[in-house]
Amino acid sequence: MPQTPDDLDAVAVRTWCSLALEALGRERAAIDAINVYPVADGDTGTNLYLTVESAAAAVEAVFAAHETGSTAPAPADAVRAMAHGALIGARGNSGTILAQLLRGMAGVLSESGDADHLRAALTEAATAARQAVAHPVEGTVLTVATAAAEAAGATGGTRLTDVLDAAYDAARTALAATPGQLAALGRAGVVDAGGQGLVTVLGALLEAVGGRAQERGVRPAPEHAPLTGDCADAGPDGGPAFEVIFLLEASDDAVARLRSRLDGLGDSLVVVGGDGLWNVHVHVDDAGAAVEAGVEAGRPYRIRITHFAADRGATHREPAQRAVVVVVPGDGLSGLCAEAGATTVLARPGEPPASGELVDAIRRAHAREVVLLPNDAQLRHTAAAAAEQARAEGIRVALVPTRAAVQGIAALAVHEPDRSFDEDVVAMTSAAGATRYAELAVAERQSWTMAGICQAGDILGLIDGDVAVIGQDVPDTARTVLDRMLSAGGELVTLVLGEDVPDALADELGAYIREGHLAVDTVVYRGGHQAAPLLIGVE
Repeated sequence: MPQTPDDLDAVAVRTWCSLALEALGRERAAIDAINVYPVADGDTGTNLYLTVESAAAAVEAVFAAHETGSTAPAPADAVRAMAHGALIGARGNSGTILAQLLRGMAGVLSESGDADHLRAALTEAATAARQAVAHPVEGTVLTVATAAAEAAGATGGTRLTDVLDAAYDAARTALAATPGQLAALGRAGVVDAGGQGLVTVLGALLEAVGGRAQERGVRPAPEHAPLTGDCADAGPDGGPAFEVIFLLEASDDAVARLRSRLDGLGDSLVVVGGDGLWNVHVHVDDAGAAVEAGVEAGRPYRIRITHFAADRGATHREPAQRAVVVVVPGDGLSGLCAEAGATTVLARPGEPPASGELVDAIRRAHAREVVLLPNDAQLRHTAAAAAEQARAEGIRVALVPTRAAVQGIAALAVHEPDRSFDEDVVAMTSAAGATRYAELAVAERQSWTMAGICQAGDILGLIDGDVAVIGQDVPDTARTVLDRMLSAGGELVTLVLGEDVPDALADELGAYIREGHLAVDTVVYRGGHQAAPLLIGVE
């Protein structure tokens, strides 16, 4: 039994995230199976897991930044990282509400982690979550959060475990009563899936501070649960066709107007966040109008649109055929990706594909589930428009925001069509995000760059999209770019050679990498006719 702390410190926050992620991993499928409200799409457990995974990763990043020091991170840094990670990684209705609950707690716990602040944090979390939901419904995770906060507030003393014991027990009791408050749950004979997830997260927090281990397993609904409360008839059998989620950079005033606009477009509206960064979730029939509302409010990104017709009843249908559509800059990579089973779209130099070409490629893939890899930051909006149109046709499309061909290669390398769609997309997104990218280009004219003034004919080394090196020839510039990229570490270097670049350059660069970085492997591909003489990826 770990020592019971008097204060929720950074180590306890880290442990909490780890235990919550582990518990949600065990219960994910079971929580998915009881997901009937607000939409019976069978993904609440998965969405909660992915949300907490993002929170845990953010906390780990804070600890990694302190590895060279002798002390742990400040508790405030840990709780803020947890809340921020949950906000940017929130998935679905349940994950978005959980992100707001964690944000509400973090706002109080960043001041202190003692028992008094923990009581206040649970109260603030429940209040903030209700305010984030346009039309709160009883019998949901909001009810469970409120019960936990009220029980915690009624406790005295200075022990964290006493506060959390009361909150956890009250949350479990409230969860058991949800089938009597919400007709959809009563008809299905299940407790609320989001509420079950919150009980799991609270149980992990209790265990993290030295309290009793949480009870494992998903709680069944009590038999013959009576329907009570004003919201007993909530939860229509039908509903809007699309779920739209995006991160948004916008002011408070703009978000207030956005709430009103989206509330008129659909339901299940949840807007969480603050300080200029928000996570927006809504169910609508017109996905384009929802995205346009976000554009009018500020800068939306990480836009995800899910067509419910493809997801309802997903837990009972046969595994869907899945495909990957990849935009490639040269015919050499087109052949490589096609051999890996992907449908390719060739981006000719100076002629990026239009959204119609991408939609045609998605259709040609003849799959119910498609992962789209645009491989160019400039194609973000084009790819989003194509994905939205394909979803309107009943195809489930996930847009992985790859910004370079080498990121697409890394994503394609970990693609596994036999695992669940969400897990496959997460793995591909993680692989792409872990790949730094660079390219060499020939300057067409004299101009200012981040690396200084370049002259026409100079070789430019662009790292992650910005000019970092100005050189006179391809080999020397490539070596300088590699040195800069590998200074931050790496395990694999990918080189994609243009049509006019000799194989000898690959041999030369491979030898150079081995000389300075013994543990780094190199893989070489011929890109064919592409705009850049050399593409570089470092994983």
